[in-house]
Amino acid sequence: MTTLKGGLIQMQLKGGTNLEPAAIRKHMIEAHTPLIEAAARQGVQVLCMQEVFTQPYFCPSQDSKWYAAVERIPDGPTVTLMQELARKHAMVIVAPIYEEEITGVYYNTAAVIDADGKYLGKYRKVHIPQVAGFYEKFFFRPGNLGYPVFQTAYCKLGVYICYDRHFPEGWRALALNGAEYIVNPSATVAGLSQYLWELEQPAAAVANGCYIGAVNRIGTEAPWNIGTFYGSSYFVNPRGEIIAQASSDKDELVTADMDLEMVREVRNLWQFFRDRRPETYGDLLKP
Repeated sequence: MTTLKGGLIQMQLKGGTNLEPAAIRKHMIEAHTPLIEAAARQGVQVLCMQEVFTQPYFCPSQDSKWYAAVERIPDGPTVTLMQELARKHAMVIVAPIYEEEITGVYYNTAAVIDADGKYLGKYRKVHIPQVAGFYEKFFFRPGNLGYPVFQTAYCKLGVYICYDRHFPEGWRALALNGAEYIVNPSATVAGLSQYLWELEQPAAAVANGCYIGAVNRIGTEAPWNIGTFYGSSYFVNPRGEIIAQASSDKDELVTADMDLEMVREVRNLWQFFRDRRPETYGDLLKP
Protein backbone atom coordinates (compact mmCIF):
# COMPACT_ATOMS: atom_id res chain seq x y z
CA MET A 1 0.00 0.00 0.00
CA THR A 2 1.25 3.47 -0.92
CA THR A 3 -0.01 5.91 1.68
CA LEU A 4 0.20 9.67 1.33
CA LYS A 5 -0.39 11.89 4.36
CA GLY A 6 -1.92 15.23 3.41
CA GLY A 7 -2.46 18.36 5.44
CA LEU A 8 -4.62 21.46 4.92
CA ILE A 9 -4.42 24.66 6.99
CA GLN A 10 -7.46 26.92 7.32
CA MET A 11 -7.17 30.25 9.12
CA GLN A 12 -8.87 33.50 10.02
CA LEU A 13 -7.25 36.77 9.00
CA LYS A 14 -4.67 38.07 11.49
CA GLY A 15 -4.26 41.83 11.68
CA GLY A 16 -6.87 44.28 10.42
CA THR A 17 -7.31 45.24 6.80
CA ASN A 18 -6.33 48.77 7.80
CA LEU A 19 -2.73 47.50 7.97
CA GLU A 20 -0.42 47.53 4.99
CA PRO A 21 -0.09 44.22 3.09
CA ALA A 22 3.48 43.66 4.30
CA ALA A 23 2.35 43.87 7.94
CA ILE A 24 -0.57 41.51 7.32
CA ARG A 25 1.80 39.06 5.62
CA LYS A 26 3.98 39.07 8.73
CA HIS A 27 0.99 38.32 10.99
CA MET A 28 -0.24 35.52 8.74
CA ILE A 29 3.16 33.87 8.41
CA GLU A 30 3.61 34.00 12.20
CA ALA A 31 0.20 32.36 12.68
CA HIS A 32 0.81 29.66 10.09
CA THR A 33 4.26 28.66 11.30
CA PRO A 34 3.11 26.72 14.40
CA LEU A 35 0.59 24.78 12.30
CA ILE A 36 3.26 23.98 9.72
CA GLU A 37 5.44 22.69 12.57
CA ALA A 38 2.46 20.66 13.86
CA ALA A 39 2.00 19.18 10.40
CA ALA A 40 5.64 18.11 10.39
CA ARG A 41 5.27 16.43 13.78
CA GLN A 42 2.25 14.53 12.48
CA GLY A 43 4.15 13.29 9.43
CA VAL A 44 2.34 15.33 6.79
CA GLN A 45 3.99 14.85 3.41
CA VAL A 46 1.96 17.32 1.28
CA LEU A 47 0.69 20.52 2.91
CA CYS A 48 -1.53 23.18 1.36
CA MET A 49 -2.67 26.56 2.64
CA GLN A 50 -5.80 28.53 1.69
CA GLU A 51 -6.15 30.86 -1.30
CA VAL A 52 -3.90 33.97 -1.06
CA PHE A 53 -2.96 32.73 2.40
CA THR A 54 -0.80 35.68 3.45
CA GLN A 55 -3.55 38.28 2.94
CA PRO A 56 -7.25 38.98 3.40
CA TYR A 57 -9.56 38.07 0.58
CA PHE A 58 -9.46 41.63 -0.72
CA CYS A 59 -11.57 41.10 -3.84
CA PRO A 60 -14.81 42.58 -2.42
CA SER A 61 -12.96 45.88 -2.91
CA GLN A 62 -11.51 47.44 -6.02
CA ASP A 63 -8.77 49.15 -4.06
CA SER A 64 -5.33 49.39 -5.65
CA LYS A 65 -3.80 49.35 -2.14
CA TRP A 66 -3.79 45.57 -2.44
CA TYR A 67 -1.47 45.60 -5.44
CA ALA A 68 1.23 46.01 -2.79
CA ALA A 69 0.49 42.44 -1.65
CA VAL A 70 2.10 40.94 -4.76
CA GLU A 71 5.29 38.88 -4.59
CA ARG A 72 7.58 37.35 -7.15
CA ILE A 73 7.61 33.58 -7.52
CA PRO A 74 9.93 31.93 -6.62
CA ASP A 75 12.16 34.77 -5.46
CA GLY A 76 9.75 36.58 -3.13
CA PRO A 77 9.85 36.32 0.67
CA THR A 78 6.98 33.88 1.17
CA VAL A 79 8.08 31.25 -1.33
CA THR A 80 11.68 31.55 -0.14
CA LEU A 81 10.56 30.90 3.44
CA MET A 82 8.33 27.99 2.37
CA GLN A 83 11.31 26.46 0.57
CA GLU A 84 13.28 26.57 3.82
CA LEU A 85 10.41 24.96 5.75
CA ALA A 86 9.86 22.31 3.08
CA ARG A 87 13.54 21.38 3.20
CA LYS A 88 13.58 21.36 7.00
CA HIS A 89 10.56 19.06 7.28
CA ALA A 90 10.95 16.97 4.09
CA MET A 91 7.45 18.19 3.19
CA VAL A 92 5.88 19.23 -0.09
CA ILE A 93 4.28 22.67 0.38
CA VAL A 94 1.69 24.38 -1.81
CA ALA A 95 1.80 28.13 -1.14
CA PRO A 96 -1.05 30.12 -2.73
CA ILE A 97 -0.11 33.82 -2.99
CA TYR A 98 -0.70 36.96 -5.05
CA GLU A 99 1.93 36.85 -7.79
CA GLU A 100 3.69 39.64 -9.66
CA GLU A 101 5.02 38.68 -13.07
CA ILE A 102 5.96 42.25 -13.97
CA THR A 103 4.67 45.53 -12.57
CA GLY A 104 0.96 45.67 -13.39
CA VAL A 105 0.64 42.00 -14.40
CA TYR A 106 -0.61 40.00 -11.44
CA TYR A 107 -1.98 36.49 -10.95
CA ASN A 108 -3.72 34.38 -8.32
CA THR A 109 -1.08 31.68 -8.07
CA ALA A 110 0.03 28.66 -6.08
CA ALA A 111 3.73 27.82 -5.89
CA VAL A 112 4.61 24.13 -5.53
CA ILE A 113 7.73 23.27 -3.52
CA ASP A 114 9.15 19.75 -3.30
CA ALA A 115 10.19 17.97 -0.11
CA ASP A 116 13.83 18.93 -0.63
CA GLY A 117 12.94 22.63 -0.89
CA LYS A 118 13.21 22.74 -4.68
CA TYR A 119 10.73 25.03 -6.43
CA LEU A 120 8.87 22.82 -8.91
CA GLY A 121 6.64 25.38 -10.59
CA LYS A 122 3.31 27.13 -10.22
CA TYR A 123 -0.33 27.04 -11.18
CA ARG A 124 -2.14 30.28 -12.05
CA LYS A 125 -5.90 30.41 -11.45
CA VAL A 126 -7.57 30.10 -14.84
CA HIS A 127 -11.19 31.07 -14.18
CA ILE A 128 -11.53 34.58 -12.74
CA PRO A 129 -14.95 35.72 -11.42
CA GLN A 130 -16.31 39.26 -11.65
CA VAL A 131 -19.55 39.47 -9.70
CA ALA A 132 -20.67 41.45 -6.65
CA GLY A 133 -18.28 40.79 -3.77
CA PHE A 134 -15.81 38.94 -5.99
CA TYR A 135 -14.21 41.58 -8.23
CA GLU A 136 -11.26 39.40 -9.09
CA LYS A 137 -10.66 40.74 -12.59
CA PHE A 138 -9.57 44.01 -10.96
CA PHE A 139 -6.70 42.13 -9.32
CA PHE A 140 -5.87 39.05 -11.38
CA ARG A 141 -5.18 38.16 -14.99
CA PRO A 142 -6.48 34.72 -16.05
CA GLY A 143 -3.88 32.01 -15.70
CA ASN A 144 -1.85 31.15 -18.78
CA LEU A 145 0.14 28.09 -17.72
CA GLY A 146 -2.48 25.43 -18.43
CA TYR A 147 -3.04 22.58 -15.98
CA PRO A 148 0.40 21.37 -14.88
CA VAL A 149 0.92 18.28 -12.75
CA PHE A 150 3.98 18.21 -10.52
CA GLN A 151 5.96 15.05 -9.85
CA THR A 152 6.76 15.54 -6.18
CA ALA A 153 8.69 13.28 -3.85
CA TYR A 154 5.44 11.64 -2.74
CA CYS A 155 2.80 11.89 -5.47
CA LYS A 156 1.72 13.41 -8.76
CA LEU A 157 0.14 16.65 -7.59
CA GLY A 158 -2.28 19.03 -9.29
CA VAL A 159 -3.63 22.42 -8.20
CA TYR A 160 -6.96 24.11 -8.93
CA ILE A 161 -7.95 27.37 -7.17
CA CYS A 162 -11.34 28.33 -5.70
CA TYR A 163 -13.69 29.45 -8.52
CA ASP A 164 -11.94 26.98 -10.83
CA ARG A 165 -13.78 24.22 -9.00
CA HIS A 166 -17.03 25.10 -10.81
CA PHE A 167 -15.45 24.13 -14.15
CA PRO A 168 -15.18 20.34 -14.65
CA GLU A 169 -12.86 20.66 -17.64
CA GLY A 170 -9.87 21.63 -15.50
CA TRP A 171 -10.32 18.74 -13.09
CA ARG A 172 -10.36 16.39 -16.07
CA ALA A 173 -7.28 18.02 -17.62
CA LEU A 174 -5.36 17.60 -14.36
CA ALA A 175 -6.36 13.96 -14.06
CA LEU A 176 -5.45 13.24 -17.68
CA ASN A 177 -2.11 14.92 -17.04
CA GLY A 178 -1.50 12.34 -14.32
CA ALA A 179 -2.67 13.92 -11.05
CA GLU A 180 -3.35 11.47 -8.24
CA TYR A 181 -4.05 14.21 -5.69
CA ILE A 182 -5.41 17.69 -6.43
CA VAL A 183 -5.57 20.55 -3.93
CA ASN A 184 -8.10 23.36 -4.19
CA PRO A 185 -7.23 26.37 -2.00
CA SER A 186 -10.30 28.59 -1.70
CA ALA A 187 -11.94 31.64 -0.16
CA THR A 188 -15.69 31.08 -0.18
CA VAL A 189 -18.47 32.39 2.05
CA ALA A 190 -21.73 31.03 3.37
CA GLY A 191 -24.72 31.51 1.12
CA LEU A 192 -25.34 30.61 -2.48
CA SER A 193 -22.39 28.25 -2.99
CA GLN A 194 -22.06 26.60 0.42
CA TYR A 195 -24.13 23.56 -0.43
CA LEU A 196 -21.89 23.06 -3.47
CA TRP A 197 -18.82 22.83 -1.21
CA GLU A 198 -19.53 19.19 -0.39
CA LEU A 199 -21.05 18.39 -3.77
CA GLU A 200 -18.75 19.55 -6.56
CA GLN A 201 -15.41 18.31 -5.28
CA PRO A 202 -16.60 14.82 -4.30
CA ALA A 203 -18.21 14.61 -7.74
CA ALA A 204 -14.94 15.71 -9.37
CA ALA A 205 -13.03 13.12 -7.33
CA VAL A 206 -15.35 10.38 -8.59
CA ALA A 207 -15.38 11.56 -12.20
CA ASN A 208 -11.59 11.69 -12.30
CA GLY A 209 -10.60 8.89 -9.92
CA CYS A 210 -8.39 11.00 -7.68
CA TYR A 211 -8.07 12.44 -4.19
CA ILE A 212 -8.94 16.09 -3.61
CA GLY A 213 -8.00 18.33 -0.69
CA ALA A 214 -10.28 21.39 -0.42
CA VAL A 215 -9.24 24.19 1.94
CA ASN A 216 -11.24 27.31 2.82
CA ARG A 217 -10.53 30.22 5.18
CA ILE A 218 -12.69 31.08 8.21
CA GLY A 219 -14.31 34.10 9.84
CA THR A 220 -15.38 37.50 8.52
CA GLU A 221 -13.20 40.23 7.10
CA ALA A 222 -14.09 43.87 7.73
CA PRO A 223 -14.75 46.34 6.25
CA TRP A 224 -16.22 44.26 3.42
CA ASN A 225 -18.17 41.69 5.48
CA ILE A 226 -19.42 39.87 2.42
CA GLY A 227 -20.25 36.83 4.55
CA THR A 228 -18.65 34.23 6.77
CA PHE A 229 -15.84 32.11 5.41
CA TYR A 230 -16.97 28.76 6.71
CA GLY A 231 -13.79 26.67 6.76
CA SER A 232 -14.95 23.04 6.60
CA SER A 233 -11.76 22.07 4.76
CA TYR A 234 -11.74 18.41 3.82
CA PHE A 235 -10.23 15.48 1.97
CA VAL A 236 -12.30 13.35 -0.39
CA ASN A 237 -11.26 10.02 -1.86
CA PRO A 238 -11.76 8.70 -5.43
CA ARG A 239 -15.06 7.13 -4.36
CA GLY A 240 -16.40 10.55 -3.37
CA GLU A 241 -16.22 9.87 0.37
CA ILE A 242 -15.12 12.69 2.68
CA ILE A 243 -12.47 11.05 4.85
CA ALA A 244 -11.46 13.97 7.10
CA GLN A 245 -12.93 17.42 7.69
CA ALA A 246 -12.09 20.51 9.72
CA SER A 247 -14.44 22.71 11.74
CA SER A 248 -16.34 25.66 10.31
CA ASP A 249 -14.89 28.30 12.61
CA LYS A 250 -11.44 27.44 13.99
CA ASP A 251 -7.85 27.90 12.84
CA GLU A 252 -7.03 24.31 12.14
CA LEU A 253 -4.75 21.77 10.55
CA VAL A 254 -6.72 18.85 9.16
CA THR A 255 -4.86 15.73 8.00
CA ALA A 256 -5.72 12.51 6.22
CA ASP A 257 -4.01 9.33 5.10
CA MET A 258 -4.66 8.67 1.41
CA ASP A 259 -4.17 5.23 -0.12
CA LEU A 260 -2.90 6.02 -3.61
CA GLU A 261 -3.61 2.47 -4.74
CA MET A 262 -7.29 3.48 -4.62
CA VAL A 263 -6.65 5.80 -7.59
CA ARG A 264 -5.72 2.85 -9.80
CA GLU A 265 -8.45 0.67 -8.30
CA VAL A 266 -11.24 3.17 -8.96
CA ARG A 267 -10.04 4.13 -12.43
CA ASN A 268 -9.83 0.46 -13.39
CA LEU A 269 -13.30 -0.19 -11.97
CA TRP A 270 -15.16 2.68 -13.63
CA GLN A 271 -13.04 3.09 -16.77
CA PHE A 272 -14.22 6.64 -17.36
CA PHE A 273 -10.97 7.48 -19.14
CA ARG A 274 -11.34 4.51 -21.50
CA ASP A 275 -14.92 5.44 -22.34
CA ARG A 276 -14.32 9.14 -23.01
CA ARG A 277 -15.32 10.30 -26.50
CA PRO A 278 -13.19 13.40 -27.09
CA GLU A 279 -13.95 13.31 -30.82
CA THR A 280 -17.55 14.25 -29.93
CA TYR A 281 -16.66 17.17 -27.67
CA GLY A 282 -15.78 19.76 -30.30
CA ASP A 283 -18.63 22.04 -29.26
CA LEU A 284 -16.95 22.48 -25.87
CA LEU A 285 -14.21 24.49 -27.61
CA LYS A 286 -16.60 27.05 -29.06
CA PRO A 287 -16.49 30.48 -27.31
